[in-house]
Amino acid sequence: MVDITITGHDGVTLVEVSGRIDSMNANELGTALSNVIDEGAVRLVLDLSSVEYMSSAGLREMVNSLKKAKKATGDLRLAQPSDRVREVLEMAGLDTIFRIYPTSLEAVGSY
Repeated sequence: MVDITITGHDGVTLVEVSGRIDSMNANELGTALSNVIDEGAVRLVLDLSSVEYMSSAGLREMVNSLKKAKKATGDLRLAQPSDRVREVLEMAGLDTIFRIYPTSLEAVGSY
């Protein structure tokens, strides 16, 4: 099960995710991010501190959302991925595509 909380902070949308992101629920993450971007919020921070597992399906949704945000002249930045999630990002080579910050506060402040 995945839990997604969306809040606004000084023109930046913080998307906090907790739980496991796998092939059964990755589309929930993708839909939540897509809806936020469609509503005009294109400066996004995805807080992954409470995500214990991330499958390739979850990575795909994140990449699609990054592309969509950039197309709308925005960005999707990551905050405090757990060690396991960071390892998956690195193995997939996505640590070079996403800007990754140690805390949500730093990620939000980076805009």
